[in-house]
Amino acid sequence: MAHASGNSVALSRFWPGRTDRLLIAPHDLRTTDATRAAEIYSGRFVFAGKIVTCHGRSVFDLDPPSEDWEVALLGFGWLRHLRAADSAITRANARSLIDDWGNTKRKSAVGHRADVLARRVISLLSQAPLLLNEADGKFYRRFLRSLTRDVRYLRYTTLDIPDGVARLQVLIALSYVSLCLANQTKFVHTATKKLSEELHRQILPDGGHISRNPGALVDLLLDLLPLRQTFAACNIAPPPALLNAIDRMMPMLRFFRHGDGSFALFNGMSTAPSGVVATLLAYDDTHGTPMPHMPHTGFQRLDAGQMTVIADVGPPPPPSLSHTAHAGCLSFEMSSGICRIVVNCGMSSTSRDNWRAFARSTAAHSTLTFHDTSSCQFVQLSSMKKVLQGSPIVSGPTDVDSRRENLESGTLLTMSHDGYRKPFGLIHRRALMIAQDGSRLEGEDTLTRAQGGAFRGEDDYALRFHLHPTVKASRLSDARGVMLVLPNRDVWTFEARDQKVELEDSVFLAGSDGPRRTAQIVIHQNARQVSTVRWSFTRSSGSASATIARRNAKREPELPL
Repeated sequence: MAHASGNSVALSRFWPGRTDRLLIAPHDLRTTDATRAAEIYSGRFVFAGKIVTCHGRSVFDLDPPSEDWEVALLGFGWLRHLRAADSAITRANARSLIDDWGNTKRKSAVGHRADVLARRVISLLSQAPLLLNEADGKFYRRFLRSLTRDVRYLRYTTLDIPDGVARLQVLIALSYVSLCLANQTKFVHTATKKLSEELHRQILPDGGHISRNPGALVDLLLDLLPLRQTFAACNIAPPPALLNAIDRMMPMLRFFRHGDGSFALFNGMSTAPSGVVATLLAYDDTHGTPMPHMPHTGFQRLDAGQMTVIADVGPPPPPSLSHTAHAGCLSFEMSSGICRIVVNCGMSSTSRDNWRAFARSTAAHSTLTFHDTSSCQFVQLSSMKKVLQGSPIVSGPTDVDSRRENLESGTLLTMSHDGYRKPFGLIHRRALMIAQDGSRLEGEDTLTRAQGGAFRGEDDYALRFHLHPTVKASRLSDARGVMLVLPNRDVWTFEARDQKVELEDSVFLAGSDGPRRTAQIVIHQNARQVSTVRWSFTRSSGSASATIARRNAKREPELPL
């Protein structure tokens, strides 16, 4: 922590006579792009995949093209790009935009939302050096009035904050305020007490977030790490709950990472810029090795040789925390070295409203989908969505089981969920066996009747394996497998015994440049005729014809279930 105080800026060098009001600016860990400053100066605001050009008008008086765009604008996180440019022009432009916001006549409900208020307060505190350097006394007073007004609103909203990350962000912002603004020391104890209680509730013992979204860890650590530094810079001991939460979350970051540094795509996870993750891991004081099984969050990880497999083996989060949760129970992702092979579709960082329903469906995940029905059901009525502020999960798997065994031939992971029990009377069971050298992954998916239940309704199902866009796929001539060529020229082969294998279109939503077209391996079957499907991914050294000849010459042994 020797570097802690150096990253938090004391504001006395800007306003030596006014440090009784604003004392310190916390460090901002988010990545910056100085070229964005020129765009903003020219009146072009690019957020959430949408571009708004002001043409001389205040950006705050214009109708936003999407809610995500407005959230980004009114959170003021973009001020960091102006600070990165570090010129008198960008500082003046930043102050002008702050004044525009203060003078806007447009009423915005989004601007008073708890999570947006919290982000704006943290952004204004973090970027105070940009705004106050070379500023006159009048601007300083206007800035403080605006900041104080937002803090007042924020304190009023603590009685009605949506559960999850938003609630933590509000409490983090109020903790920052108690440390960075003078005459706020009376709030330090209360703010840190509430924050500690919420961290204890939301950060599970294994380090995962209660929402089961890996992206929540990234968002929260970007604020919690500078908060830890700010406590140190103020010569105040950070609360133990804050230190413990960070120590648990850091190994969980590595748990979800593939060999290329990207995150596994579960429960609303979108793209995580590699620079952001690298920055977070640079602050890791524990260097703790993640456990292969995260029992509280509900994930399993298999590592062998260069292969990594990460599987979702947990039930959906509680309804109040499930607004971004996906119906991906028993889905998995697979990578080899720095090449991702099997993925889930993930969540788009742009045009989310257009993709949200599909991204949350079971069909957008690498698992079994029965009768084109998701294993979780979401609120559908628009009137209820408005009341519930989204579309939470109202039913889904309640009995999800997983166990792993280390065998002589590799590691066996067996899983099951009952998400299809109520509508269809079925249990989905999946087994994964990873070879010790990481050259082969065998799988078996089975649909069985639930105990005491009867098979009812339709019987069609599909096994889906979504491929990363960098994988080139071609179906084998016998239609029983697919040849996969990775970016590093490694060749893998997908095979399914006695099954017709299709290669269909898919979409990878979590690309840094937006949704990308890709392919998916699909096996269509009927449960009454074929209740079990066996398949495998194998690193290949021969041609497609050699693979077919090998399969015909040797039948593969059954998985030791």
